[in-house]
Amino acid sequence: MKQARFPPGWDEERVRRILEHYENQTDEEAVAEDEAAYETTTHTVVEIPVELLPAVRELLASRKRA
Repeated sequence: MKQARFPPGWDEERVRRILEHYENQTDEEAVAEDEAAYETTTHTVVEIPVELLPAVRELLASRKRA
C-alpha cells in the first residue's frame, strides 16, 4: 500500500476531521459556509483559464517566499 503524503502541517487526523465535518454537514450549513466565503474582505475568488493556473500558482509561491 502506498504511504499517504500530506502538505506541510497536515496529517491523517486533520484530514479525517475535515472529511467528517463535510460528510455530516446539512445542505443548509453547506450553503451558509459557501456564502460566507464570498463575504470575506481578506480574500477573493477569481476565475482564470485552466492553462494559466500553473503560472498563477508560481506567482503566488514566489510571493510567499518573498
